[in-house]
Amino acid sequence: MTTADRLAALLEKHPVWDGHNDLPWELREQSFYDLSAVDIAHRLTTTHTDLPRLRDGGVGAQFWSVYVPSQLQGGAAVTATLEQVDCVHRLVERYPDSLRLARTAADVEQAWSDGRIASLMGAEGGHSIDGSLGVLRMLHALGVRYMTLTHNDNVPWADSATDEEVLGGLSPFGEDVVREMNRIGMLVDLSHTSAGTMRHALRVTSAPVIFSHSSARAVCDVPRNVPDDVLGTLAANGGVCMVTFVPQFVSSAVAEWRAEGARAAAEEGIANTDLGAFEPFMARWRDEHPQPRSTLSDVVAHVEHVREVAGVDHVGLGGDYDGTPNLPEGLEDVTGYPRLLAALADNGWSDADLGKLTSGNTLRVLRDAESVAARTAQG
Repeated sequence: MTTADRLAALLEKHPVWDGHNDLPWELREQSFYDLSAVDIAHRLTTTHTDLPRLRDGGVGAQFWSVYVPSQLQGGAAVTATLEQVDCVHRLVERYPDSLRLARTAADVEQAWSDGRIASLMGAEGGHSIDGSLGVLRMLHALGVRYMTLTHNDNVPWADSATDEEVLGGLSPFGEDVVREMNRIGMLVDLSHTSAGTMRHALRVTSAPVIFSHSSARAVCDVPRNVPDDVLGTLAANGGVCMVTFVPQFVSSAVAEWRAEGARAAAEEGIANTDLGAFEPFMARWRDEHPQPRSTLSDVVAHVEHVREVAGVDHVGLGGDYDGTPNLPEGLEDVTGYPRLLAALADNGWSDADLGKLTSGNTLRVLRDAESVAARTAQG
């Protein structure tokens, strides 16, 4: 059996479940949610994602990010998040033969049985709830199945990886947020959080956590990646680190290049956490300062490291497609997953271990979170 045949059989049984895709925000940016103007039923050149390419990439489940920038605060953040949620619901309604809204692990498996891509949602940043557990519960009722505790900026109750440390982790209300997420069965996502917040949340949570799109800090030393001591706790917690493909998080050369760009942007009064201003600046800066290469092999190094430190039961994939301007060579769009799996197979990964990476670990984590919520409701 060729490697291609082997991977095709593997993906039929264990399709990719990706932790983070920003297509909903890209649809907002390109057409303000006019789904007929950006029709993902066709192969597109303006996105990393569409339905034909998801099929080519072996994707069977996707956490769609219902991201809003942290420059939006208060009611404006809640409204924009609801518009993002509405976008995902409308995508599922528009493409019922391809997508199915999933709220549970059983829904995901049913979508696979029906030949559809399971569509779940993740809210990217605690600013989306505006300090309200009621809003958190309503997002869950609408199908949001994880919340990233912070985005690029602190929230009043949790420190971000890319902001100044204030709390050293979580406030008492932040602990309440984690416990309430456990109670209702919403996954706690620790991507974007400070190392202190990661450690604090892991002490508080009674359910497995995820990192929806983070890589290994020991391989690329940037604050957005996960330190080894935190990776080492995932086995006891049962959680999963879903390795991201973002070049500045997987390549040290790209990370340094971006840091240089951030310093140049700061001279013009542009913060690198304000993506709406910073990314256009970097697009201009890139013309005179070409970005170093990043490749599929950079991502392989992170997957291997997370496996080595956390264990094969605690690694997944979170590409961050349509959430970053460019991707490593070999992973330029959502068709890239089979190439990554082929590289890991060449490194000696068994079909069983590849199946854990693609979706088995994430399926288990969601099922475990549901079990914690069910026990809490009974007790």
